[in-house]
Amino acid sequence: MTLLPLRLSPGADLRQAIEDCLVARGQTAAFVLSGIGSLSQARLRYAGELHEAGIAGPLEMLGLAGSVAPDGAHLHMSVSTSSGQVLGGHACYGNTVRTTAELLIAFLPDWRLSREHDPATGYRELVVRAIEGRGE
Repeated sequence: MTLLPLRLSPGADLRQAIEDCLVARGQTAAFVLSGIGSLSQARLRYAGELHEAGIAGPLEMLGLAGSVAPDGAHLHMSVSTSSGQVLGGHACYGNTVRTTAELLIAFLPDWRLSREHDPATGYRELVVRAIEGRGE
């Protein structure tokens, strides 16, 4: 496992920047272990909902975690509004960094993650494969 502390600057799209980081480093598996910061706006998909919700900022990003594969990320995030209301769900594209986002990403060079249709759930779910000759 290789750890990468990462700071995203104002204006960055949180999810897109994380996915781009994986590709730029030629990696095939990563997990976001921690994420804090501030957002000017958030886009979350709440549990059981089909559509995303837009949340106007300023917002504090209280936590971010999830898996990252070359074909996409599955990230969960919690944010708080200026009145202290806490909201959370799937982090979509369009979460715009306000002042900073501070992340810790763990790359797993012996593994390959992908998202494939699971007939039991009806969703594209995580599939974990060892890279031949390297993983367990």
